[in-house]
Parts: sequence; structure tokens; C-alpha cells
Amino acid sequence: MIPPANRLQHIQEYYFSSKLREVRQLQAQGNPIINMGIGSPDLAPAPEVLQALQNSLSDACAHQYQSYQGLPELRQGMSAFYQRFFEVHLDWNAEILPLMGSKEGIMHLSMAFLNEGDAVLIPNPGYPTYTSVTQLLGATPIYYELNEAQSWEPNWEALEAMDLSKVKLMWLSYPHMPTGAAGSKAVLERLVAFAHRHQIMLVNDNPYSFILNDTPLSILQIKGAMEVAMELNSLSKTYNLAGWRVGMLSGKKEWIEAVLKVKSNMDSGMFYGIQKGAIAALQLDVKWFESQNNIYYKRRELTFELASKLGLTYNPNSIGLFVWAKLPTSCPSAEAYIDQLLYEKHIFLAPGTIFGSQGEGYVRFSLCVAAEEIQEAIERIAS
Repeated sequence: MIPPANRLQHIQEYYFSSKLREVRQLQAQGNPIINMGIGSPDLAPAPEVLQALQNSLSDACAHQYQSYQGLPELRQGMSAFYQRFFEVHLDWNAEILPLMGSKEGIMHLSMAFLNEGDAVLIPNPGYPTYTSVTQLLGATPIYYELNEAQSWEPNWEALEAMDLSKVKLMWLSYPHMPTGAAGSKAVLERLVAFAHRHQIMLVNDNPYSFILNDTPLSILQIKGAMEVAMELNSLSKTYNLAGWRVGMLSGKKEWIEAVLKVKSNMDSGMFYGIQKGAIAALQLDVKWFESQNNIYYKRRELTFELASKLGLTYNPNSIGLFVWAKLPTSCPSAEAYIDQLLYEKHIFLAPGTIFGSQGEGYVRFSLCVAAEEIQEAIERIAS
């Protein structure tokens, strides 16, 4: 018997990977599950995007290996996207790296900069992959707690009081997942100043900027950010291309080159047709965001109604693809609550605890569910 590597000792299977097997089993048994747990966009990409993919398939180079850095016109499109929506100028040939989804970027970036024994600041609650990748590389996760009383923004005194001597990298995500906190330019400015003081690399994971949000932000807008910060972005949520796996990493040339050293040893380039479709997506104007948000506004209002029917409280000003709701104090735990809801009403939500200990007492609703299904969920609770 050959045992698994030691690095897997503290790593669990991703929660949704295992929980969705349970959900599928219930569905196979004939239970009409309404899945409001997963943030996988159910809306279609724009017709122009699909047409660009289709048109590309007969191009002479369509089925060959592609550049590790992506097509020049894809990087140019990503640079134009940052200029148009964030007023951030990025050198398309040096400061942008297309990725096969931003989740890939979390691993590649960590491999490029973390040594065994380094420490990483991770938001609690936050995306679980930050922790698992940190542990896979033998680095140490150090959690900085976020809470509702402070609008899910860092506790600056607590942050400065930590032992930061081994911290090399800090993850953040504004708009925040899972809570929907918008963040602000002032928060990003304090984070950039903090990183300068302590010589820490910031990485802002930024896939939700345009969903139910009138003021999209990039950390790279902040003065001095390019010296200490990188940003991950994604076309998955913004353009309904989750299964296409298209993301990007932006930052200064030297850091992009370091990540490319890892990436070029891990894949053989992104499929040509997907790149062509992504280029078309990046050219869509604000009318695209308006059309998508009209749908998400309606879904969010229905989700607020559902949460109220369940006796949960929420922030009506949250943004992004989720509604983060607080359980009554009488509930024993978030996981017990969602299991009861799943088996009694056949509605699946994500328990807040999968995002960290600060998620206890909360659940997360996804807006990637048709309005008709949310209405059905409301009726189930009311009956």
C-alpha cells in the first residue's frame, strides 16, 4: 500500500464536491431539490460570444497548442477591460496573464511565491481554496477575522497586533465572498498601506465587481498598489462563462513572469476557440451588465422574501452573486440548519461554516437560480 503524500493530511475534499453527491442522490430518489447553494451561473453567454467561438473552429490554428500567455488580442482585450471599467492602465504584453479560471491562479501564484514555513493571511470567512492551497504548499494559514459589526472589513488593530514576521502573502476579496460586503476605496487604501509597512504581497480576488454593483473597484486603482498587490479576475460570473474557465492575473511584470514559470509547466495553453469567445465577451458594453443585473435584482428580491419567510436577517445593500443571511440564535448550527431544510423542504443552501469559523450562524443563498424556482421555494416554506 502506497500512502498519499503528507501534504494531504490536513486537506479535505472540497465541501461542494462531497455535498453535491448527497444532493444528486436525493434527486435520483425523486426529491425535487432546489439548489441555491452553488454559485454557477445558469444564464447564457451573450450571442456574440457564442458566435465568436463557433466562427473560430475552422481557423487554421484552432486545434493546435496555444501560447502559455494566451493570444495577444486576448491580453489586449483584458488590458482594455481594465482601462475602460477601472481606469487602470496595464501593459498587455507584461502585466496581464490569462488563466484557465482564477482558481488556477490561486495555486500558481502561491507556488510561485510561497516557501514551506511562510505564513499567509486569509480572511475568515473567505474562499476555502485559500486555505487548502496554502496547506498543500506547506505554508501556514493565519486567519484575520471579519465580522458583521464591522461590515466584514478588517479589524485594523487586531491585524497590526498579529505576529506578521513570517507573513508573505495576504488574500482579500472585495466585493467580499461570501458576505456580499462591497468594500471601498478607503479599505483598499488601508490595505495597500498595511502591505507597504510590512512588506506583504496582497492578492485581491475580484470576480464579482459587476454583479448588482454600480461602483466596481480594482485594488490596482489605488496609489502604490502595483508595488505590493496583484489582482485575480474572472469571466466566469461577469460573462456567464464559468465552464469555459477563463480568468486573468494582473500585476507588475516581475511577478507575472514568476507566475508564468509555474503555469508554463502545468498546462499547454488555453483552447483557441475559448480565447476567441473571451475576446468577444470583453468587448461587450455596459448594456450587458444592465441586462444581467435586471435578472439578478429580481432574483435577489425574491431571495430576500425567502430569507424573511425563514426568519433570517440579511443586509439589503449587499452586492455580488449571493445573499448572506443570519440564522436565529435558536439554531444549533449552520450545518444542522441546512440539512434540516434540505431533507424537510428539499431546498439546498450553503452553510456559512464552510467559509470559516466566522461563518457559523449564517447561510448563503446563490442567485444562480431561476426566479420561478425561488418562488417555488417561498411557497414550500409558506405551506
